[in-house]
This record gives sequence, structure tokens and C-alpha cells, in this order.
Amino acid sequence: MTHGPGEVVITGVGLAVPGASTPDALLRRTACPVTGPDPEPFDTAARIGRRGHRYKDRATRLALCAALEALRDADLLPSDGESDSPADGPADAPSDSPSDRETVTVPGDTVGVVASSNLGNLDTACLTTTAIAERSAVDLSPMSLPNASSNVIASWVAIRHGLRGPNLMLCNGPTSGLDAVHWGAALVAAGRVRRVVVVGAETHNAVVEDLLGRSAGELLDGAAALVVEGARWAEARGARGVAALGPYERRAGLTGCVEALLPDAAAPGVWFTPERYTEGPAGAVPVPRAVPRYDVTGAVGRASGALGVLQCVAAVGWLARAAATTGAERVEPVQRVERVESAEPVEPDAGAGSGTAFGAGPGSARDPVPVSRQALITTGDDTADAVAGLLLRPTPDRSHPHPARAPLISMECSR
Repeated sequence: MTHGPGEVVITGVGLAVPGASTPDALLRRTACPVTGPDPEPFDTAARIGRRGHRYKDRATRLALCAALEALRDADLLPSDGESDSPADGPADAPSDSPSDRETVTVPGDTVGVVASSNLGNLDTACLTTTAIAERSAVDLSPMSLPNASSNVIASWVAIRHGLRGPNLMLCNGPTSGLDAVHWGAALVAAGRVRRVVVVGAETHNAVVEDLLGRSAGELLDGAAALVVEGARWAEARGARGVAALGPYERRAGLTGCVEALLPDAAAPGVWFTPERYTEGPAGAVPVPRAVPRYDVTGAVGRASGALGVLQCVAAVGWLARAAATTGAERVEPVQRVERVESAEPVEPDAGAGSGTAFGAGPGSARDPVPVSRQALITTGDDTADAVAGLLLRPTPDRSHPHPARAPLISMECSR
């Protein structure tokens, strides 16, 4: 099948949250919050090893864990990558040594990073400024000082995996996570890169608890990640999308945002609501009451900048469950097309990036996916004039066992 230049799919997901290791597990925990003792904190050392901890704050380590899992899920890391795990070497080896990295199997120039975190390194920034004010800058460790930079999460994800595409860090309030998904997809649709790792991470500590006035048990200590990729490039390397990105909207209020995404009062298959959303009176709710609701923060805690990415991962779980229940998605074996990817930047195709509906460009599926099979995701604060929304769709059914090779451009060659 052929794909429109703006069609963007999710080819990998990753989680680093307590008690939920898969999208379906996150969905189950959201639907039926577990009672009793809280699950143990996520063990980052078990996934990235001891050297992965060196000179990195908690939020960065969580983000590295989620990104690693998403890249593996997207089949963008070597199958024997585990043998090069940081845990295999001595703990005192330099943290940026080659053996501490798991480099992607595609040219690094074709992969970007967009990270979202509002509070991730707040403790480092506050403790650094306090130390300088009370004592002197000479008391600071030169190894920990880079953690005070707001873009440290995005930078470390790129460094660890050799990702040399655009690198962005968003600290954009309640909508930050969903905004990050949008801007990752925009980079792909515009032809800047072929795929982007989108990461959302937050953690709790004394500084964050004091700022928000909430206990640690109410706050997220975890991360989620997605690999968003141009559908044509995913198919060319034999990867299957687990979801397709639909329209994105950012409006002053929740009702306006939903109405823009769902014209004619169409009912989605599921609604992932903003954090701790409270239903209004009859007639004031922008989504029909018969539509199932999920609030991810009830399962993992208030997620701030990581919420939108977590919602997308949970929505992937819902889409998979819906496909299994209805049998609507028939997944045919995908023939892997051997090719050598160019490390040069990708020139934008005609029409790419012309709108925010990444699957609506020329060449996309002729029969649109019914709204009742789509997941509506919304984040933001309706009282602060900041609400973002996104539709996540099932990927089109592949009816051809041998998909066509993506057209070559002048900067590419086949083996």
C-alpha cells in the first residue's frame, strides 16, 4: 500500500512506571485502580544498568528507560543489543563510553528526540542555586551541574543512542506531553527526519512536593515514550505501526477543542480525559456520556508534562484490545525490505506539513477510520485557556502481503 507524505504512525512504545510494563497493563490499572500498598518504585538499574545512573538525575534515568524500551519495540536497536548493556561493564567506567550506548540500526541523522517534563530536574536546579547563594560555585560538582539544564532529558536520550536529528525539550505546562507528540509528528511530516522518539518524564522529590503542595503518593514517578515515524519509512524497513496519528488541536477550552476534533458531535470509541477531570452538568459535557472515560493519573499519579505521552501509550493498549475484540484489524505478515537508509536530511514532500491532521494528506487511506474506532486524548486546564487534543487511530489493514517499496529519492540507494 502507498502512504501519504504526511501520514505518521507509532511504531514503538515504552514505559517506566511502577506496576505497568505494557500498554494493556497501563489501561487495566487505569480502568481498575489497584487498592492496597503502592507498587515498588520503578527500578531503572534493571533496564539501563549501573553505569546508566552515573551523574544523571531520577527523571533522566526514567526517560532513558522508557526511550530504550520504545526503540526496542520499534525494532530500531540491534537484536543483540542486550549483550552491550551498561550492566555488563565495570561500574566506574566513563558514562559516555561507547559500550554505554545502544546505537540505533538506522542512520542517527534520521532520528530526532522531543522530550517533555515540567518538573523533572527542578530539584537539581533549586539545589544548585541554593548552594551558590549560601556558599560558592566552587562547591558544585562539575559532573552534576549539566543536570540543571532544562534540556538534559532530551540530550541524554540522544547521546545514549546516537540520535543526531532535531532535539527539542518542552516545558509547556499541562499540555506539554501532548504538545511533544504533536511536534514530533510535525518534524516527521515536514520531512526534517523520518522518525522521532517522544519522551515524557516526571518524578517526585521534596522540592516538587513543596512546590505543588502534594505528597509523593499523589505524583508520578515514571516515564513513557513513543517512536513516531513516517508510515512510508516504517513500511520500507518492515515495521508495523501500532496506531496512526490523527488531527491535533490546541484551543482555549475543552469544549472548543473537542468540537474541532469531532465535528457533528461524533462519539469516539474512548476518551482519555484531562487530569482529574470532573464531569459537568448534563449538556455541558463535550463527549457523550456513553463513551468510556479513562483518567491515567488515577493509576500513576498526577503526571504533569508526561501525561500526554502516557495517554497515548494507554490508547495504544485500547486500540489493540478493540482490534482483538472486533477482529477489525487483520494484520498480514510484512515483508522486510532490505535497504540502506540515507544519513542525509530528508527533503519535504509536496504537501507535507500542510496541516495538523497527519493522516489526511494525499495518498492516505481512502476510507477514513470511523470515529467510533478512534481514541480521543485531551490534556490541559480548562480554566487556564490551555487545552490540547489528539485523535489516535488504528493503522490501516494491510491487504497486500508484499507492500510496495517506498519510492527512492536522489539521496538513497538500494542494496
